Amino acid sequence: MLEERSFMVSRFTSKRENTWFMSNCRIERIESHEKRPLELEDEEVVHARKICKQSSGYDNLELGLGFLDLTLVPIDHSNNNQRRHSSDDSDSSSLIHSIGRDNSISCLLKCSRSTYGSLASLNSSFRDLIRSGELYRLRRKNGIIEHWVYFSCHLVQWEAFDPINQLWMHLPTMSSNTCFQFSDKESLAVGTELLVLGKEVLDHVIYKYSLLTNSWSLGQLMNEPRCLFGSASLGEIAIVAGGVDPNGKIVSSAELYNSESGSWETLPNMLKPRKMCSGVFMDNKFYVIGGVGGTDSRPLTCGEEYNLTTRLIAYLSLQPQVAFKSAYELLKLDIGS
Repeated sequence: MLEERSFMVSRFTSKRENTWFMSNCRIERIESHEKRPLELEDEEVVHARKICKQSSGYDNLELGLGFLDLTLVPIDHSNNNQRRHSSDDSDSSSLIHSIGRDNSISCLLKCSRSTYGSLASLNSSFRDLIRSGELYRLRRKNGIIEHWVYFSCHLVQWEAFDPINQLWMHLPTMSSNTCFQFSDKESLAVGTELLVLGKEVLDHVIYKYSLLTNSWSLGQLMNEPRCLFGSASLGEIAIVAGGVDPNGKIVSSAELYNSESGSWETLPNMLKPRKMCSGVFMDNKFYVIGGVGGTDSRPLTCGEEYNLTTRLIAYLSLQPQVAFKSAYELLKLDIGS
C-alpha cells in the first residue's frame, strides 16, 4: 500500500547522527502527537511504523516516525527552478547588479572600445549588449568620439590602431580569393564597420568587417558599383561620389551607405563627372573636391556641396592659388612659426 509513496524518515546510526532524506516531499504540518493504530483515512495523511533490516549487518534496527500525523505535500521543483532561473536572468540582465542596468551602461560608455572584447567575455548579457550595437549608438548620441586608424600591410591582413591607448589590434584574416587579393581596392570605415571594396573575377565585391562580431562577411553591393571614388563617413553613414564604373566610364552618381541597415541609397547626381576626387563631411554637408574629369581627363579645380537636410547640390568654384595660400597660413599658425 505504501510502496509507491515517498516520505521523509530519520535514520539513527551507531554514532547517533540524524540524517534526513527527502524524495519529492516535505513536511507541511504536524497534526497530533497521540498514538493511534495504523490506519489510512486520507490519501494525504500517512501513519507509518516500519521495521527494516540493514544489509550492512545491523539487524532489527527500528525505523519509525513515532505515529506522527504528517501531511506530505509534493514539492514542485519546476517552480523553484523557474524562480531561480528568473532571478539569475534578472541579475545578469542588470549587468553590474549592484548599480543596475542604466548605470552600468553609463559606465561602459566611458570605457575605451578596445576593452569591449574583454567585457563581452564576462557573460552572455555583456556579450549580447556589445553585439547589439547599443553602446555605439549611445556613444554617438552622447558625442563620445574615439577614432581608430586601420592599416593593411598585407594582402588579406588588417591592423587597427587605438591612438588614445597606444594599442595595436590584429583583425581576423580575410577569406577572399586570389583575384580580389591582387586587385586594386578601396577602403572605408563607417559606424562599426570597415568596408573593403575590390573586384573578383567577373564583378565587384565588398568585404565587411564588423566590430560587433569581430568577423568578416560579404557586404551589400552598391546600386552602381565603382572604384576610384571620393568618400567620407559621418557616424553610421558614408557617402561615395564619382569614380569609374565597370566599363571604365567616369560617373557623376553618388550613393549613401547606412551601416545600421547595411543598405545603399542613390543620391542626386553631381553636376560634373569625376574620379580620383576627395570627400569630406563638414557642418552636416558632404563636399567633394577636385579629381579628374571631362573627356580629356583633366584635373578639376571645382567642387560640389551636398546638403544632407535639403538634399540639394551646389557648385563650388575653387581658386587654387587662394586655397594654397590659406592652407599655408593655417600651417604656419599650427607650427607657431
